[in-house]
Amino acid sequence: GDGRGIKVRKDGEPNKKTAAVIFQQPDFLGLLVDPRALTAAAHDAGALAIACVDPISLAILAPPGEYGADIAVGEGQQLGLAPSFGGPHVGFIACKKELVRKLPGRLVGIAHDAQGRRGFVLALAAREQHIRREKATSNICTNHSLCALAAAVYLTYMGPYGLRHVAEVGFKRAHHLAERLAALPGWEMAFPERQFVNEFPMRVPKASGVLRKLSRKGILGGLEAGRWFRELKGVVTFTCTEVNDARALDELIEALKS
Repeated sequence: GDGRGIKVRKDGEPNKKTAAVIFQQPDFLGLLVDPRALTAAAHDAGALAIACVDPISLAILAPPGEYGADIAVGEGQQLGLAPSFGGPHVGFIACKKELVRKLPGRLVGIAHDAQGRRGFVLALAAREQHIRREKATSNICTNHSLCALAAAVYLTYMGPYGLRHVAEVGFKRAHHLAERLAALPGWEMAFPERQFVNEFPMRVPKASGVLRKLSRKGILGGLEAGRWFRELKGVVTFTCTEVNDARALDELIEALKS
């Protein structure tokens, strides 16, 4: 568990029976991992490497294809969709060309008709999709096209420079907040040697009580990591995005001091 105190089973390392290794970048706590090492470990065992990524963070982090991941997946809620109490949202999946025919769902490509007009058509669809439904891959995923359309509009509107700006704003505000939280009595960064983008873990004295106090003040506090990992009792993750302005950060700090 790379110094995090999380216990790993002895058979947790990839071996010849491993089909795939999936890792998050950033990880569950918001910390950056070494994706090249994880990808290499998967490939050394003859397994696929699957990177679960935050699409906004990819504006400033290396994309999965750069470190050799075979498949990239992630949540698209950040792309202009409301939290909506957990859904509906949209997920995304991308892969290397040699795996593209095994993707679930339907792939849409661009084609031109006899008059040169552009059209969008279903592409790379094997006959099994239509005549052998038990072997089809097009019927094993949900249809959240409205959410996908909204995400596509957001991406088009923001463009590469806009996305980078959003990622940088979240990065700067999160690091500023981390410094201010670490200055509170008894508070400290849980893993100060690790890097993060816009989400980070803090060791918080009487964490449950602190979060209840924030809730009474109308502030949704951080996430208690101890709910999932007993070794991380007292560790709370906080996050900042472009919607958390300076006034919101001041309000949080004042609420914690009171």
